[in-house]
Amino acid sequence: MDIKAHLKALCEAHAPSGYESAVREVILAAWQPLTDAQEVSRMGSLVAYKHGGGAPPRRKIMLCAHMDEIGMIVSHFEGAFLRVRSLGGIDSRAIVGKPVLVHTREGALSGVVGARPLSLLSEAEQERYPALNELYVDLGLSAEEVGRRVRVGDIVTLDLPLIALQERRVAGKALDNRACVAVVTVCLEALQRLKHTWDVLAVASVQEEVGLHGARAEAHRLNPDLAIALDVTFAPQPGVPSPAFELGGGAPLALGANFHPALFEALKKTAERLELPAPIEPTPMASGTDAWAIQISRDGIPTALLGIPTRNMHTSVETVDLRDIERCGRLVAEFIASLDEDFLAQISWDQPEPSKKEDA
Repeated sequence: MDIKAHLKALCEAHAPSGYESAVREVILAAWQPLTDAQEVSRMGSLVAYKHGGGAPPRRKIMLCAHMDEIGMIVSHFEGAFLRVRSLGGIDSRAIVGKPVLVHTREGALSGVVGARPLSLLSEAEQERYPALNELYVDLGLSAEEVGRRVRVGDIVTLDLPLIALQERRVAGKALDNRACVAVVTVCLEALQRLKHTWDVLAVASVQEEVGLHGARAEAHRLNPDLAIALDVTFAPQPGVPSPAFELGGGAPLALGANFHPALFEALKKTAERLELPAPIEPTPMASGTDAWAIQISRDGIPTALLGIPTRNMHTSVETVDLRDIERCGRLVAEFIASLDEDFLAQISWDQPEPSKKEDA
């Protein structure tokens, strides 16, 4: 598989939270030949099933990577200009002057994000970034045409291509979290050559950026025996504190209350066996990822989290290293291949020995 071409198709699809149809079709086309069955859930998440070789009923492992991206939604008109609100955590600092698409009933309209000229700002205003409600979208249309073709509630997405940088690194929009969707694709491709006992449930979840909703629903519905969530994490750049993880330095494995410690150890041992880097990411509280919702589904699901180091998160130039995606996909596939029917018993919590009555 050409991982760069796959990632380009994923990232250049326009699919913010709640409107994931376009990228879902791209993922389905990639996953369909690699899995035995596929379905779209009632919430819109894509679930692909790859059957294991064990005797039924087989254990199930869920791989979950959210497919939604951050975006905007039209809130009101100001003459010929559109005012917008955030749909999933847009960073107003990063969108000034960027090209966008406004998705209307008649199709997508090209526009740009504008702001008041610097020379018209007060000294106080010049000292800060504009808030989102101070920006506007300009379609180059008259107020009459804007009112006819656009309506309140239309979604707005950044319109930028994936850029190839040096050293197998790429930058673009929506790498949070399409990079991890690509990890699942790499894993499914690797599983074509590996025997595995457990069933694999590959989930491209919806609405992570607005509350982990897709993962929560799918964990409850599918009720897997184990789960691995995949999401981006911070790479070093000016202003980012530790811990941060080098691009090309492997997929960090999270450790903390959100994650099953024995599952963590099993994944760590697999990485060591394969001589793949898997630095530890200490995460003492909520991870802020789909893992947080999956872990507490039903009566609890043993959950792990692997990350892809990313620079410039929630901007139009999120940056990742393709080698991290490939290695993470291989790690997950080899871990799945190592699972046997007794694995759950091996990671169960230690049970206290029954107390003994003293001799009379």
